[in-house]
Amino acid sequence: MIISDQTIRNMLAHGTLEISPLTEAQIQPASVDIRLGNTFSIVEDHPSGIITLDSEITYKTITTDTYILLPGQFVLATTMEYISLPDDLTAFVEGRSSLGRMGLFIQNAGWVDPGFKGEITLELFNANRCAIELKAGRRVGQLVFAAMDKPALNPYNGKYQGQTGATGSRVFMDSEA
Repeated sequence: MIISDQTIRNMLAHGTLEISPLTEAQIQPASVDIRLGNTFSIVEDHPSGIITLDSEITYKTITTDTYILLPGQFVLATTMEYISLPDDLTAFVEGRSSLGRMGLFIQNAGWVDPGFKGEITLELFNANRCAIELKAGRRVGQLVFAAMDKPALNPYNGKYQGQTGATGSRVFMDSEA
């Protein structure tokens, strides 16, 4: 069940859901707006020209309030907000339709597990033929929260727990082949 603004406010007031920084204007009828942070990471060129899933990927990370995303360019970004989900709540990350209509694709695998704590890393892609100026603090998406029927037996405590900034892939840490 998707939770309402009333439930979001109640959970924030009681500290069961934490989002910081947060303004009242960010709370929507069934979601919370998320804003673009000021760190951006791009994959550094690899000598072989091939990225493998079992080797660490290196990134160039910059901190800036304005980033120009070139046509066809991919960049990792972060939210301003640090969130902490209880063990019985999950969230979906949705990009803003207004930005999608400009050719800016926003994704983060779309799902935030119960128990997650950290800033959300966003994958941004410019599908337009023009560059897009990105500014820190700008609303880029929303979190839609869904209540679980019971708390998770194994809430999230994985390799991205506590992340801050635009965090690169850690797929190389997976134990499966």
